[in-house]
Amino acid sequence: MANSDTNKDLQAEARRAADDVGREARRAADDVRHHAQRAADDAGEALDNARARGAEFVDTAREKGAEFVENARRRGNEYLHDARARGHEYAEHARDEARRLYREGERRAGEAAAYAEDYYDDVSGMVRRNPAQALGIAAGVGFLLGLIIARR
Repeated sequence: MANSDTNKDLQAEARRAADDVGREARRAADDVRHHAQRAADDAGEALDNARARGAEFVDTAREKGAEFVENARRRGNEYLHDARARGHEYAEHARDEARRLYREGERRAGEAAAYAEDYYDDVSGMVRRNPAQALGIAAGVGFLLGLIIARR
């Protein structure tokens, strides 16, 4: 029964490790997504500033106003296009990174589960070969844990 509890503890620890890795992957994806959104917002501000400059040029120089407005619109559209392209690139990069981190987490969780299973098999075999020794070790560990907990 103690072995079953140990196996369950190891499996629970492996699950917690997998959950931790998953949370870290999601947190990293959220960070990348946040940075991409900030870059898109900055580009939007640059576009707004360019449009405002274009409007000021129209008010101060009527004869050259049409030319400046056209240039400002063209630049604004270019900025907007570039900002959208960068935003899409950042978002795609964030998705790729999140997928990579998720796969890495799954892989590590699988490794931890396999290690726990192997360890359980080893311990189970040892206990079957030497039940008296295993019982003595378990009693000794229980006694030591009792002493440590009693002192606190």
